[in-house]
Parts: sequence; C-alpha cells; structure tokens
Amino acid sequence: MSVLLVTGTSTEVGKTVVTAAVAALAMAEGRSVAVCKPGQTGVSLTEPGDLAEIERLTGVTRTVELARFPEPLAPDTAARRAGLPELTLDETLSGIAELADADLTLVEGAGGLLVRLGDFTLLDLAQKLDAPVLLVTAAGLGTLNHTELTTRALQSARVRCAGLVIGSWPAEPDLAAECNRVDLPRVTGVDLVGSIPAGTGTWDRDRFTAAAPTWFTPTWSPFT
Repeated sequence: MSVLLVTGTSTEVGKTVVTAAVAALAMAEGRSVAVCKPGQTGVSLTEPGDLAEIERLTGVTRTVELARFPEPLAPDTAARRAGLPELTLDETLSGIAELADADLTLVEGAGGLLVRLGDFTLLDLAQKLDAPVLLVTAAGLGTLNHTELTTRALQSARVRCAGLVIGSWPAEPDLAAECNRVDLPRVTGVDLVGSIPAGTGTWDRDRFTAAAPTWFTPTWSPFT
C-alpha cells in the first residue's frame, strides 16, 4: 500500500478537490484508490461530507470517515463542544490499515498541517506512517508565507513534502497569483506539481476525471 496525505496551508484552499484530482490521476493509471477522512467537521450526520464529494467527482467507492462533528471547527475543539470523544492516533492508524488492499490510500486532513484532529495532528500521522504529504496552497497574496511556514514544519519533522498544488487557480489570475506561481517553489525548495482550475469541483464525473490528469506535471505521480 502507498499512502499519501493531503493537507493545506489553511482551510478552504481546495484540499478535497485536489484529493479527488489525485485519485482521478491514479485511477487513470489503472490503480485502485481508497480515501480516508479522519475527522469531518461542519456537517450533520445526515449531510454529505468531503468523502461524498470525492465519490461524486471520481467514482471512488473505498472511503472511510472515522469521526464527524457538527460544528465547523478544528476536530478536537468540535469534539469537546459536542461532548463526543476525540479521535485518537491509534484508531486513525487502524482505519487507514483497513484500506491496505488499495494501491493508493489518500488521507485528507482538516484545515492546515498542525490542526488537531484529536490527540494528534496530520504531521504526527505522517511521521507514524512514514508517508509523504502533498501540500495544497492558495494562489493569491499571503500564500508565500503560509506555504513556507508549512514546508519548514514538514522539513523540521523530517517528513517529505510530495509537492505543492495550487488548489484553485483563477481564470483571470492577477499579478500576485502569476508571481506566486513562480515564487512558491523558489522560496520553499519544493516543486509545484499541480494547479487546479477554479470551479472544477462543480463539474460532473466524466468531465472531471478526463481533465484531472492534465492538471499535474507530467513527470509527477502520487506513487513517487
């Protein structure tokens, strides 16, 4: 089993659509894919969450959500406020292990790298799994600082960054976005391996899966 963790520089940078795009890329290579969302927040028990969106966009059927909390907060905070037990690192590792028969298991975090999913962060999970992390970043102002801070945290923890992906590339990028596209790999030392056009999360499955492989650098693979 190959495991790739997906995190962001912050919330609302496009992690779910990027996770779906990576899944579509792997499936286009003929590989089987499973997706784990350790902690889902901000939706009720009856509402579709991030995994439902990934399923809709890609057709992936092997998905595992380990905990869900109704308020749109960090999972540990949301758990305490709901009077529910926090997710633990051990049960998360066990949940991911259940997907070991897939060629690729994608694990989508919540918010940024150091957001507490329970008694642990996605960085802790990456260290335990000895797995790389794909970093989803924004296109506009502020992204250089957020992205460099996150890549430095990964480097300090000796966790490999599998690349940077701009989660939502505008149809009409401004000067900051155009400059950031050049500067992100320069300031972080990490390759920019993908860029997802804004609005693609609303596409239907056929259109999404056909286009997704073209959004990544041809030489990049989630298995390397």
